[in-house]
Amino acid sequence: MILLAGPTSELLRYWKQGLDGFPTATSVGNMEVLLADMARIKPDVLMLDMDLPDLDGAKGAARLLKLHAATKIIALASEPCDIRELGLFRIGVRGCCCHDIAPDRVKLVIKAVQQGELWIRRTLTPRLLDELGARIRADNEGRRAAMARLADLTRREREIAELVGNGESNKQIARELTITESTVKAHLTEIFRKLGIADRLKLALLIVELAEV
Repeated sequence: MILLAGPTSELLRYWKQGLDGFPTATSVGNMEVLLADMARIKPDVLMLDMDLPDLDGAKGAARLLKLHAATKIIALASEPCDIRELGLFRIGVRGCCCHDIAPDRVKLVIKAVQQGELWIRRTLTPRLLDELGARIRADNEGRRAAMARLADLTRREREIAELVGNGESNKQIARELTITESTVKAHLTEIFRKLGIADRLKLALLIVELAEV
């Protein structure tokens, strides 16, 4: 299902001209109406006019994605804007274009995002790739630093970290090491502090990665 969301019925009719063969629904009005329609319809694709009342820009788009993460959002605006579009792609929007896009191109945009592609202006692609590369490098540096700090763990902390890496719960770890769950939690708090990580999932991933080295 394709959901069209915009402030006027005229605009939605204009987009709909290019969607012959696609099941569509329309949502006219404001963010409150759209949220209700998203929960009810759970669309595959949402064509979202960024001028929708009460949307609040990228924050509103992020809210819609949290409501139904599988929906692929195509954001439409009156004119291109590098900063706005980069922000939208960062939160998971799959396409950006002008809301006066020719009806016969609407179908091309829909098909592209349904196939897992991004509909993005060519001039933005290098900047998005640069950001992705920088993020990957930062993540890799963070992992390397955390792995280096594993040497700071005590023998007991290393045992607990390895058991977390095996997917064991606090209760299972406590039983295996003959200690209390509160002691396990205290050790985990210290492990997180020493490694500079926030939770047991990151710890488990780090331990698994170390085992593969």
